[in-house]
Amino acid sequence: MAEISTAALPGVVLVHGGFVDASGWEGVYTILRRAGFDVGVVQNPTVSLADDVATTNRVVAARSKPVVLVGHSYGGAVITEAGNHPNVAGLVYIAAFAPDQGESVATLIKDPPAGAPLPPIVPLPDGFLGLDTTKFADAFAADVPKDQAQFMAASQVPWGVQALNGSISQAAWRTKPSWYLVATDDKMIPPSAQRLMSRRAGSTVVEERGSHAIYVSKPQAVAALIETAAQALRKGAG
Repeated sequence: MAEISTAALPGVVLVHGGFVDASGWEGVYTILRRAGFDVGVVQNPTVSLADDVATTNRVVAARSKPVVLVGHSYGGAVITEAGNHPNVAGLVYIAAFAPDQGESVATLIKDPPAGAPLPPIVPLPDGFLGLDTTKFADAFAADVPKDQAQFMAASQVPWGVQALNGSISQAAWRTKPSWYLVATDDKMIPPSAQRLMSRRAGSTVVEERGSHAIYVSKPQAVAALIETAAQALRKGAG
């Protein structure tokens, strides 16, 4: 990504999903920073949707200009709610859930498409969920280097059932422009479901071959879509 004039461009705030932390955004962050973007990275506890929205809003509010709010996986639910913050100019979904009002991740995954792979989710104590570490790489990060995928499996962050069940009060994509990257080899969120959600949201869609962890394996493609969104928002504000 070539360095561009960023004086009038919005900033970027990156929101991770369930089972992982914000460190997976490092590749995308580095590319965007080198291109001159102001980038914030949210470290959500993923205990409840309400807490994650509040944490995200604090990062958004700390930016000195409007932002593109980017969410991966469950992070899409977070940005769908947090995107109502007045400082958010647009939304970018990366292989992410895009719920509507009254929906949660739980309702969106209740009836998976016929033949779709079932994520290897396992219950953990005290109302949390994890992924089977022996199946993590294949399900979540099939195109990530083996050692890195194993580390991601071993360093999982438990995902709260309250986060899974947290419902949207107002879907920001109904009032703000959005972009969506469909990961065509995704085994966590079926690509068909990603296409359905992105069409419903009226998103500008690109498709890229990659696993659910495409934000880790193909940071250039993810950063390119974020730049596209930022440029479009700059022109719209001009």
